[in-house]
Amino acid sequence: MTTVKSSSRSRATAASVKENGVKLEEGLTPFKSDRFDAEFYVQSNSSLNDKEIKQLCTYLVDLKRASAEEMRRSVYANYAAFIRTSKEISDLEGELSSIKNLLSTQATLIHGLADGVHVDQLSISDSNGFSVSGLDSEDTEISDLDKWLVEFPDLLDVLLAERRVDEALAALDEGERVVSEAKEMKSLNPSLLLSLQSSITERRQKLADQLAEAACQPSTRGAELRASVSALKKLGDGPHAHSLLLNAHLQRYQYNMQSLRPSNTSYGGAYTAALAQLVFSAVAQAASDSLAIFGEEPAYSSELVMWATKQTEAFALLVKRHALASSAAAGGLRAAAECVQIALGHCSLLEARGLALCPVLLKLFRPSVEQALDANLKRIQESTAAMAAADDWVLTYPPNANRQSGSTTAFQHKLTSSAHRFNLMVQDFFEDVGPLLSMQLGGQALEGLFQVFHFYMNMLIKALPESMDEEESFEDSGNKIVRMAETEAQQIALLANASLLADELLPRAAMKLSSINQDPYKDDNRRRTSERQNRHPEQREWRRRLVGSVDKLKDTFCRQHALGLIFTEEGDSLLTADMYINMDGNADDIEWIPSSIFQELFIKLNRMANIAADMFVGRERFATLLLMRLTETVILWISEDQSFWDDIEEGPRPLGPLGLQQFYLDMKFVVCFASNGRYLSRNLQRIVNEIITKAMTAFSATGLDPYGELPEDEWFNEICQDAMERLSGKPKEINGERELSSPTASVSAQSISSVRSHNSS
Repeated sequence: MTTVKSSSRSRATAASVKENGVKLEEGLTPFKSDRFDAEFYVQSNSSLNDKEIKQLCTYLVDLKRASAEEMRRSVYANYAAFIRTSKEISDLEGELSSIKNLLSTQATLIHGLADGVHVDQLSISDSNGFSVSGLDSEDTEISDLDKWLVEFPDLLDVLLAERRVDEALAALDEGERVVSEAKEMKSLNPSLLLSLQSSITERRQKLADQLAEAACQPSTRGAELRASVSALKKLGDGPHAHSLLLNAHLQRYQYNMQSLRPSNTSYGGAYTAALAQLVFSAVAQAASDSLAIFGEEPAYSSELVMWATKQTEAFALLVKRHALASSAAAGGLRAAAECVQIALGHCSLLEARGLALCPVLLKLFRPSVEQALDANLKRIQESTAAMAAADDWVLTYPPNANRQSGSTTAFQHKLTSSAHRFNLMVQDFFEDVGPLLSMQLGGQALEGLFQVFHFYMNMLIKALPESMDEEESFEDSGNKIVRMAETEAQQIALLANASLLADELLPRAAMKLSSINQDPYKDDNRRRTSERQNRHPEQREWRRRLVGSVDKLKDTFCRQHALGLIFTEEGDSLLTADMYINMDGNADDIEWIPSSIFQELFIKLNRMANIAADMFVGRERFATLLLMRLTETVILWISEDQSFWDDIEEGPRPLGPLGLQQFYLDMKFVVCFASNGRYLSRNLQRIVNEIITKAMTAFSATGLDPYGELPEDEWFNEICQDAMERLSGKPKEINGERELSSPTASVSAQSISSVRSHNSS
């Protein structure tokens, strides 16, 4: 039955092989043609273009690197178990060899007893138990072998007493050769052979004890130590000899460490350097001796790695206790980084000897460096908060800008005092990032720094003026730690701090985490382009989060200024539906100018634009986006004010032609000055169009045609242009001459003055 099954499987296998062979033959057909074009074949069978192929190659290289790293981690994770198992196997092999020798000796003894050999029949014997009467030679004259057998034990004793190791080893080797020849030639009877083997074993053990004792002496070092260990290995006790070699190096560097005291050093780096020199030089010497004596046998190499790992762990604990602990607790990231760098520098020298112990150090040092990192970030946060409490929110160059030799203000940035402090501490934070990268703490450092920056942004938000109720509640809590930015210039300075830190200074400093060095004197635009191209995905995401935190400050700024335009301090709205609905009852008193609230918005935007022009030099886009956001906030508020639209659409009185005309004029005025100031966004244009459409729809509900009631766009544009010139302090030109006074300008000035006085009251 089994034969049938086997033959069936064989036929199935043969059929499968044959089928696969046919398929393979068919697949190779295109390559056998004389007209085979390799390039055409690749292009026809691949849908990837050059860019996609390059991306695929990059992906495969990254995958290969990640796979190698994962394999290294896996091997290292199981290395201790592998070493332990290898050592146990080596010990087991030694025990098996001893058992084999013991069984061989017992077998020889049993054979001798079986042959009926009796010691008392021997005619020639000496004090060592050797007899020569049983020799194959029947001559009474003593042969050379007889003399050697008698003199051999005494010779070994003399050599051992005089510690002539090499000669003793040679004599033992000669004895082993005689025993081997005697067994092969059967030139000695079993009793003599047994006595000779016992004598050799006894002297061999005595020599091994002498060598082990010598290797354990602190005074034994260098060539003498290697000679003793090598001799012990030749005696057949290699594992014990290797252990003695490692222990001798351990005792030597532990003895030298007695003169090293942490209190005698001025700082942790000196102690770390001295200790690393002792430990890793001993490990390096032990590795050299092990390789010279024992070669690259796996059992000995594994024991060396395990021993070196143990010494590295002990070294790391001492460094953590006497150097890293204090600096980590105090937030001394630079001091902690220096200690780690020194240790890694000495440890990396062992890689040339096949000992990769840096991962062991990194794993043990990581908690201390993390503690130093957290403490350092907390120190930056506390120091910045203390500076913000007394910051006058005035932009200045760094305090040491004029004292730096050869430096000019062209490469300096204007910030307030707290922002200068924050930037200085961050730059110092990134000075020593090597250990952070090697311990894979770059991401954690970026995240911690973002949290500190987010904290600083919240402080800047608190510095913005708040409503009266919130401010009183804030003062009652006893937590007012930020000085208020009362003027518009001070408030815009807050945004200048945030934008410069988030857009340039922090990302440029963080580039050190990816080991990309930029030339500080490179053209500014080229440098920014290079930074954008080389920024890693993780850092791009980090910068996006920084900008998001700045946007929160920007939104708060725009919202508060929009509310300041729309509402009085008492909370009354300055923009109501009645101001448009009531116009049809006062047609005789109408002066066609934009409403006062939009005139005030225009003046505020102009004033802020002038301030921002001085503060955002080289970063005009940020200022433009800020004014764009403020304008959108005001118009969006009107669009979403449901009470305003309820009165327009469903109020007791409908919106009349004059009210619609004024509302249309106000919206056109917003579009006109926003377009003129280059902050008319698509979103703002869309919102304005929706508002105008909404107002026209409400007017159409009265049965009138809004387009028939509104003047041409040229009329609105002329009024808007005239208002912008007068509000900007530019008199209108009439026949080439400036008109210095007019009823319209007077009304505009009076209306703006009334809005300002209303706000101040």
